[in-house]
Amino acid sequence: MDTSALKQMAAEAAIAYIRPGMVVGVGTGSTSNLFIDALGKAKIAVEGYVPSSLGTAERLRSLGLPVLDLNSTGDIPVYIDGADEIDPHFRLIKGGGGALTREKIVASAARQFICIADSSKDKPRLGVFPLPVEVLPFARSFVARQLVRLGGSPVLRENFQTDNGNVILDVTGLDLGDPVKMEALINTVPGVIDNGIFAHRKADVVLLGSPQGLISRSAPLA
Repeated sequence: MDTSALKQMAAEAAIAYIRPGMVVGVGTGSTSNLFIDALGKAKIAVEGYVPSSLGTAERLRSLGLPVLDLNSTGDIPVYIDGADEIDPHFRLIKGGGGALTREKIVASAARQFICIADSSKDKPRLGVFPLPVEVLPFARSFVARQLVRLGGSPVLRENFQTDNGNVILDVTGLDLGDPVKMEALINTVPGVIDNGIFAHRKADVVLLGSPQGLISRSAPLA
């Protein structure tokens, strides 16, 4: 099976977590787009969908699905999004599509975070995929120097601006043996808006499309 079919498997499995009347957070990226397409076919009578990016909002509206502003909602029962890497402890690297800050906000507002992906994103530890860091343009060079001091090699994502009007530095070489610590440490650098480590707000459920079928994992209750 190709990667697209595996993503489709995970995306369609996430529909089971949606109930009529819910407010649902929706992520950004190729797997999330497949989930949105599945929502369009399922036609579940939800209260509405809270998008994590302008692109997601546009795709939802194009299918006639109701879009809500996060400021107009309370806690969100469920948030569904993809990931670039997933470790055995349900911690993630996200932001390949550049929406990491809004994704982290919506995920943090959700009571349950369902991560959907193909099985190639399942890793023994985080750190191979370049870590996206959203940065104020004014502080780009300063932040890059601080990331180098942390052991990273930052590269500006060319010709890209986030929905928040900022830039992305994609960072390789960081030691992510303690993702919780590194997530917090990067976010102390003035000029950093947020980074793509989702360790403080990790996934609650991971749905992986694999050649052997759907893999479903649930994090132990705290």
